[in-house]
Amino acid sequence: MILRPDLKAIADMVDAGSSLLDIGCGEGELLSWLLEHKKVSGRGIELSQSGVNRCIARGLSVIQGDADTDLQYYPDQAYDYAVLGQTIQTLRQPQDVLIQLVRIARHAIVSVPNFGHWKNRLYLALMGKMPVTKTLSYQWYDTPNIHFCTITDFVNLCESLNLVVEKRLYVTNQGDPNIFNNKGLFANVFGEQGIFMIRR
Repeated sequence: MILRPDLKAIADMVDAGSSLLDIGCGEGELLSWLLEHKKVSGRGIELSQSGVNRCIARGLSVIQGDADTDLQYYPDQAYDYAVLGQTIQTLRQPQDVLIQLVRIARHAIVSVPNFGHWKNRLYLALMGKMPVTKTLSYQWYDTPNIHFCTITDFVNLCESLNLVVEKRLYVTNQGDPNIFNNKGLFANVFGEQGIFMIRR
């Protein structure tokens, strides 16, 4: 199985044999890969019943749950990693979920779609309407994305919550991961997605 570039970058951050909770795990692509290639002890939470069913059919340990409300029931430091991939922009209270992630795991890995990517800026400037791209594939009226943020916005949010950003990457539209520093002004223009490892 070949992972999407953002999932591959996340997988590269995870140590072999570690414990991991994948929140918003979809159909279990990342969990399945990590179990096979890195022998992690992995669990998942997924909101959609169809996603849960697909995960279970793959032999994955996944339950139906809502990141906005259910993470509070997990004990402190229960996992080495908590992963939130391409999900934070769909949550009602993303800042509260980040606090829960770093509470229940030693490291949280979060990926965000970058609404500040140059193609999105150009599309909006030239077409005068919300961009629809491979990464942001919904129309404005049916998108699950309720919080639009950029890579720089996410760094600022971490700072406001006093969270330590241990690693920060941006993924280009060619799928290449690149390390960046500080607020990521260059990354904010050229990265389609941002990927962060954070902790308390």
